[in-house]
Amino acid sequence: MTPPASSTLRQIPAGVWVLGFVSMLMDISSEMIHSLLPLFMVTTLGTSVLAVGLVEGLAESTALIVKVFSGALSDYLGKRKGLAVAGYLLGAISKPLFALTTSLGVVVTARLLDRVGKGIRGAPRDALVADLTPKHMRGAAFGLRQSLDTVGAFVGPLIAVGLMLLWANDFRAVFWVATIPALLAVALLLFGLREPKRDESLPRTNPIRRENIKRLPKAYWWVVGVGTIFTLARFSEAFLVLRAQQSGIPPALVPLVMVAMSVVYAASAYPFGKLADAMSHRRLLGLGLLVLLAADLVLASGMNWIALFSGVALWGVHMGMTQGLLATMVADTAPEDLRGTAYGVFNLAVGLAMLAASTLAGVLWDAFGAASTFYTGAAICLVALSAIGWHAKERSELV
Repeated sequence: MTPPASSTLRQIPAGVWVLGFVSMLMDISSEMIHSLLPLFMVTTLGTSVLAVGLVEGLAESTALIVKVFSGALSDYLGKRKGLAVAGYLLGAISKPLFALTTSLGVVVTARLLDRVGKGIRGAPRDALVADLTPKHMRGAAFGLRQSLDTVGAFVGPLIAVGLMLLWANDFRAVFWVATIPALLAVALLLFGLREPKRDESLPRTNPIRRENIKRLPKAYWWVVGVGTIFTLARFSEAFLVLRAQQSGIPPALVPLVMVAMSVVYAASAYPFGKLADAMSHRRLLGLGLLVLLAADLVLASGMNWIALFSGVALWGVHMGMTQGLLATMVADTAPEDLRGTAYGVFNLAVGLAMLAASTLAGVLWDAFGAASTFYTGAAICLVALSAIGWHAKERSELV
């Protein structure tokens, strides 16, 4: 019999809750900026949609590539909190640059600095969640952290909308306010989390040496491959913001699109994370791809508000179904002493895919229109679904 949700929540370690609230505060800060940044770049700085795609792809892939080294370093040191604090601090320091920017070059610098911080903290933070949580409830723990993170993803745009209406579309003033929750996130992590002690019986060698990489099992590499194809189908959410602009939504209300997506994401991440502890990961991942396929088709075919928000809601459901799930699959298939490295390698592959996907999305958007971008995403979903079906024989390895 499955325990009630309230019982499971009480059993999740306090450190996971702290990491969740830290993520929430940083996401409030980041989304206050990111929900407005594509519009700011196109309308205020005069950049092209292709430039938005390149900046977003480069920024996100930079974060994911840096995770390789921060994850491996956390395995070698046996300490993860210090790296996480450094990453959150770097993210907080980057926020004022967005308010000061007058050119695309400064935007790129700020985005890269922000994403390097995310890269430094990402793998150690995910490894901390796995270190703190018993295996039988890892799906619920990752789902909880993702839900709290995503609460920030809709609170941030809501604050941005309110301030844009209050201050007559003053982008820079909103960017300044975004610095406050970022600093609070750093303080909470620094003083609120006690790192678990390392098991001294675990080996302490360079985790990215060839012999250690060979210890990552076949099931783990399957997760890396599917996650990479999946990311090719899921380009940056900046394109949801630009699609909203095309539908005639006033600039001050455009962040509500990210609010809608994030509300659905936050509401679904924990239930689907808990479900991942009780059902086939491969099957749940396949269902998530079907939902993303539906989202792409709806966003490609409709320009009215109903189609826009239906597609955005489906996008949020697929995120809730899959993002915590992929993190759980990495934790379950990697050796304990290589967990940080495993997250780093996984995110390197996903980061390169994100760069390719966002760049391609921008090229297609400029050359053939918005619909072509979403139809291409749908086609890649079909490829990912085929990959999952082709590897059905590996089901027993992906519990």
